[in-house]
Amino acid sequence: MKEVTNISNRKNNMDDFVNENIRFKEVMVIGPTGEQLGIMMRREAIEKAYEQDLDLFCVAPNAVPPVCKILDYGKYRFEQQKKAKEAKKNQHVTEVKPLRLSPVIDTHDFDTKVKQARGWLENGMKVKADMRFRGRMMTRQEVGRKIMDSFIETLSDISNVEKQPKLEGNILSVVISPKKK
Repeated sequence: MKEVTNISNRKNNMDDFVNENIRFKEVMVIGPTGEQLGIMMRREAIEKAYEQDLDLFCVAPNAVPPVCKILDYGKYRFEQQKKAKEAKKNQHVTEVKPLRLSPVIDTHDFDTKVKQARGWLENGMKVKADMRFRGRMMTRQEVGRKIMDSFIETLSDISNVEKQPKLEGNILSVVISPKKK
C-alpha cells in the first residue's frame, strides 16, 4: 500500500509546479522557443502562458528566482514518460541462473549440468552453482570441492569465476560469468 501512495505523491509533486499550483511570488520565465522573457510576477507569467494556449511549468524550483517555462505540459509529460520507457527498455539486466550440484553426482548427470550451464553462459547469463552437503557428507567436503573444481575447469574455456567457491553453512556455491568477447 505504501508504494502506491509514493507513486501518486511523485505524480502530484510534478503537478505541483504547473500553472495555478506554482506558489512562488516571482519567477524567471522562459518562452516556448527558449528565449528568456525575464523575471515576472507569477500571475503575469501564467497569463502570458494562457495567451498562447500553453502552460507555465516550473523547471527549476530550487533556483533563485525559480525558473519557469511556457510549454504544452501534456506533451511535455508524454515525452518524459516516453523517455523513461525507452531507458527502461534499453536497460540490460544480467540474469543469474541457478544450478544445483551434488557431492555424489554421477558422470552423466554432471555432463548434463555442464551442458546446461554452457548454454546459459553462451547466451550471456551468469551461472550460480550450489552444492548442498547433507548429514555425513559434511565430513567429506573435499569430494564436493573436487567436483566443483571439475565443473569450473570444464567451463573455463568460455567463462570466468566471478565469486570463488565458498562454503556458507552447508552449501558450497560459486558464481561463474561468461568471458568478454
